[in-house]
Amino acid sequence: MKIAIIGAGAMGSVYAGLLTEAGHEIWAIDTWSDHIDAINAKGLQIEGPSGDRVVQGIHATTDVADAGACDLYVIATKGAGVGPAASAIAPLMHNDSLVLTIQNGLGAGERIAQYLPTENVLLGVADGFGASMKGPGHAHHNAMNLIRIGEMRGGMTDRLQELTVVWAEAGFKAKAFDDIHQLVWEKFICNCTYSAPCTVFQCTLGELMANADNFNIALGCAREVFALGTAKGINFSFDDPVAYVTAFGKKMPGSKPSMLQDSEARRPSEIDAINGMAPVLGRELGIPTPYNETLAAVVRAREAQFQKD
Repeated sequence: MKIAIIGAGAMGSVYAGLLTEAGHEIWAIDTWSDHIDAINAKGLQIEGPSGDRVVQGIHATTDVADAGACDLYVIATKGAGVGPAASAIAPLMHNDSLVLTIQNGLGAGERIAQYLPTENVLLGVADGFGASMKGPGHAHHNAMNLIRIGEMRGGMTDRLQELTVVWAEAGFKAKAFDDIHQLVWEKFICNCTYSAPCTVFQCTLGELMANADNFNIALGCAREVFALGTAKGINFSFDDPVAYVTAFGKKMPGSKPSMLQDSEARRPSEIDAINGMAPVLGRELGIPTPYNETLAAVVRAREAQFQKD
């Protein structure tokens, strides 16, 4: 397949590397020009459980138009980049082009719908990678658990199953789901539990869990999101959100959420799509979300200070 990875950050780079090794024509698109230049000059270095190596043959560019028409566009940007990515690929797509968007938080499908029809849009959830960038052209991941994929409109289709095979044959643990929104929300509850709390308290998942007071605040975030999802009719696979997010955190105690990595690099994060989304939904549903609202406010205040410094 000809595949464009839009947003070749830590996770996007892992996608690009493994899919290239599987024999696909991969175009990696990112605004970080030093990263793109490094890939073109030396290849993409990937470290982690998938192996330590340099992947050659990736077409890297800062302009998605260079990729042209593709069979699959994987949007791996942060939440705020989803809309611009959809706008950029809309004039390039052919009738059978698929779009797979994989983000933290909620609202990616709705952002895409502002720029192109959603008949060919699928949603993905990446679980347990703990990926980070070590430098231009150099990505690292701590684990490699599961890529969940589903049709935005639900159901189990032939193209969904075929796309899942593409990812599985590239070395990912991939699984198709007929209700991907359940999985999006189950990732969302984990994101809200660890993203803003780890950022505010400047710690890894394991360090957050080891501090009873701080972790209690994080669990307050989890309980709020569980209440929101339940009110929206999400069919969670668990009844105890505390046990669920605790088990998730124990898998990657040394990991730093991408929001914390953004804070350390003094750049904007996905706060609006993660903890900042909970109060928005809370107001719609009449459910109070003081933990998420307070932590989101702290993260936003820090990011505003970054712009002033």
